[in-house]
Amino acid sequence: MSFSLRHLRHFVSIAEHQNISSAARELFLSQPALSTSIVQLEEVLGLQLLIRHHARGVSLTPAGNTFLAQARSLIAHAEEVTNTGRALGESAQGILEAGCFWTLSPFFLPSLLVLSRKRHPELEVKISEGPLNELQRLLHNGNIEIALLYDIDLDRNLARLPLTQVEPHILLPASHPLANRANLSLRALQDEPFILLDLPHSRDYFLGFFGKQGFQPKVRHRTQSFELVRGLVASGEGYSILNLQPSSRQTYDGGEVRCLPIREKVPALSVVLAHPAGLRQTRRAQGFARCCQEYFKTAL
Repeated sequence: MSFSLRHLRHFVSIAEHQNISSAARELFLSQPALSTSIVQLEEVLGLQLLIRHHARGVSLTPAGNTFLAQARSLIAHAEEVTNTGRALGESAQGILEAGCFWTLSPFFLPSLLVLSRKRHPELEVKISEGPLNELQRLLHNGNIEIALLYDIDLDRNLARLPLTQVEPHILLPASHPLANRANLSLRALQDEPFILLDLPHSRDYFLGFFGKQGFQPKVRHRTQSFELVRGLVASGEGYSILNLQPSSRQTYDGGEVRCLPIREKVPALSVVLAHPAGLRQTRRAQGFARCCQEYFKTAL
């Protein structure tokens, strides 16, 4: 058995009144119930806290005097923790631990964080980047509250707030003979080498396009780096498919690429904010979610 804050409050009230009957009236308890509570506290502590004086109330033992200060401190700290918890639930302030899928972060996070700071100056957003499986684990473990993700193979126990959709496109080197087309069929490239963004879940999404067209791409390179895909394409190593388009056509090494819409009907990817279903979100998470909704209304 252990004692609770209820036991401590009972003890402090008796110490302040120096009378069990008066304390019982204040606490809306019967005198026997209050006496039992104090006996339980003394048994747990292995200390005698009170000296009972027949018809003259109670007084504190030396141990009771010492413990009274500790009890008041614990009660005050508990109230402080409660107030802090309520403040976190009522205002968008403090630290928000959030996650972001690593290919989304360079496109959207800088502007999102600027907007979040503008709307909620007292909110500090700390970001954990990673692949889908890692971010889902962090969400379920409570290490992060929300995460910006693609809605692809997400755990059904995660709630989703849809933000936008991103359409896939073909990526070609600027010098490619087909690079200036208005759009392009995947079949027109079936004999050319393919550069695969080889991330879990993403790879199956991209490769699934080809099965519907009756062929499989000739994969020359696989990489988990978004920018390396662009660099390899720009250097003539093959073509690729991506969902996001940087504002610049140039690659890190000075090459140049072109993005063409895919002529065939292929599924877009939804960008969502995810959080554990059934978990009440803090005002911090709600405030950041509103910023995300505001941002994505005009971002794409």
